[in-house]
Amino acid sequence: MEEEQVTKQRLEALSEFRFRLRSFLRFSEDAARDAGITVLQYQLMLHTQGFPGREWATVSEIAERLQAQPHGVVALVSRCEEAGLVRRKPSTVDRRQVEVHLLPRGRRTLAKLATAHADDLEELAEAVRLASGLRGVGTRP
Repeated sequence: MEEEQVTKQRLEALSEFRFRLRSFLRFSEDAARDAGITVLQYQLMLHTQGFPGREWATVSEIAERLQAQPHGVVALVSRCEEAGLVRRKPSTVDRRQVEVHLLPRGRRTLAKLATAHADDLEELAEAVRLASGLRGVGTRP
């Protein structure tokens, strides 16, 4: 009987996490749209800044972070270039790679969206803490 209660508690925490995750994603989609870009454009710009020690990312790195095919990311980069958010630059280290750099407009848009995400991210972090705090509870070894 107690194991059923613990399992129920875990399911409740996981349900709350999934709800808050989806709420965060919906907020992010709406915030990007309000800024005049798509959520994928926002994520692409974010991932250009996601690597320590540099201010750019390669198309293949962005594809991995977006869990997308590289050819789809190339098209997304093209749309971002047309919107004045990023620019491509051949890599000086590996000529087969292309670096994606933020332009000033992209930096301003990204900063605005990152700031807007702060509160919602805190709520999501709390849901993660609650769900992970039940780790091992109601599970079999």
